[in-house]
Amino acid sequence: MESEPRDFRLVAAPQPVAPVRESGAPDPAATPFKIVVDPEMRAKLRRALIELIDYHDEALAEHFAEGKLALDSYKEYVELFARSLKETMESREGVAYLLRAAGFEVPAEEINLDPELRWKRGPGAFGRTLL
Repeated sequence: MESEPRDFRLVAAPQPVAPVRESGAPDPAATPFKIVVDPEMRAKLRRALIELIDYHDEALAEHFAEGKLALDSYKEYVELFARSLKETMESREGVAYLLRAAGFEVPAEEINLDPELRWKRGPGAFGRTLL
């Protein structure tokens, strides 16, 4: 089997690897740009969010099964599920959970529950939310 010619090739990145801090833990105050695009960081956050979603789903199902929660429709379940996740993510505990999952240990009093979205002007600015 003959290989087809390709228009690309893999090459080593010319940038030196950033030095690791002495503690070995990432710096939570490091440039946000690196945090946003770092595939490992994104994977950790994705995994933590999936675990959080599973926890909320199991907790709501358990409360429903025990008769502690009344649900009339799937719509209502989705609304309650969204509310539960929202309330968790608006709490210091919820943000601390994500920070720990990403490898950061930040004291609760240093967690900013209302960070400013500093969108650049131009296309792609979403306003107050990402949606």
